[in-house]
Amino acid sequence: MLTADQIAAMVNARIHGDPGKAISGVSSFDDAGSTDLTFAVDHSFFSRLDETKAGIILVPNDAPAVSGITLLYSDNPKLAFFQVVAHLMPAEPLKEFIHPSAVIADDCVIGDGTRIEAHVSIGQGCTIGSHVHIMANTVIGKQCRIDDSCRISPNVTLVDKTRIGRQSIIHPNCVIGSDGFGFVQDGYAHAKLIHTGYVHIGACCEIGAGNTIDRGTLGITHIGNGVKTDNQVHIAHNVKIGDNTLVVAQVGIAGSTTIGKNVIIAGKAGISGHLDIGDGAIVGPYAGVVGNVSPGDIVSGIPHMPHKIWLKVSRIIPRLPSLRTRLLSLEKRIKKLESNRTEQP
Repeated sequence: MLTADQIAAMVNARIHGDPGKAISGVSSFDDAGSTDLTFAVDHSFFSRLDETKAGIILVPNDAPAVSGITLLYSDNPKLAFFQVVAHLMPAEPLKEFIHPSAVIADDCVIGDGTRIEAHVSIGQGCTIGSHVHIMANTVIGKQCRIDDSCRISPNVTLVDKTRIGRQSIIHPNCVIGSDGFGFVQDGYAHAKLIHTGYVHIGACCEIGAGNTIDRGTLGITHIGNGVKTDNQVHIAHNVKIGDNTLVVAQVGIAGSTTIGKNVIIAGKAGISGHLDIGDGAIVGPYAGVVGNVSPGDIVSGIPHMPHKIWLKVSRIIPRLPSLRTRLLSLEKRIKKLESNRTEQP
């Protein structure tokens, strides 16, 4: 149980209403009950603040005050809400344990407080940090390193020499460190290139379910600190992604492309190889990026173009058939007028 004034002190919020109002749970805006905390970030919720049954609502500083409702004004109400969630629902402490079905090479180094679940396989020369949780059916190749407080979900494969930085989370069914799509033309055949590189994922990263991240052909595929990828993302060999970049679902990044820091790549975008995407750039959904993107630029479309231009282009595309019909009609009229002019004495 937490009161409004306790929550305000916890998340540095300002109270409107009853400071003694208490909650014992959390819920969404529409489903909340009288003992729940909720939050409203979007302005569309502001006119509905009196509709929710929530006991306390976290809102941004520009939200209107409503009499009879306890509001907590915050610079970042969504972040504040989930800080309260973490307080009310703390994660269970990790208990050190190695399941008897796990297969671990004799020379592996495993830190204190680490938990290794059923049917995990860990190859020779691996170093596993302290308080790491490796879940069932995960396969870790030779000479891998997983730093402290990481969580490796079920059915993950880490190929040889993969490195995972501290406090990173790898979601289920990821394959990290497989060979890239590396071949060289040999007559009509395609000869496979031997891959000797590896993947290095930085600290505090979160890699979504079903990601595939290929190792470098000769060097490193590098994912910077704080990078977050959504589900079903593919990152090819020798790609480098800067700190705190976001990669949304079903993005594909081709080999040897460099993505800067604090970049946002929206869903289903495709980025060609050997490109530079500058710091702070935003790539829109479904974009096909075939050239470099300067720092801070916002691009969309296929091929990519400035986002403001793409907004105009996208409105024109559905009208192209009718515009073509009109254009052909105008061409016929012009030809007829020109023909009549030449026939006149």
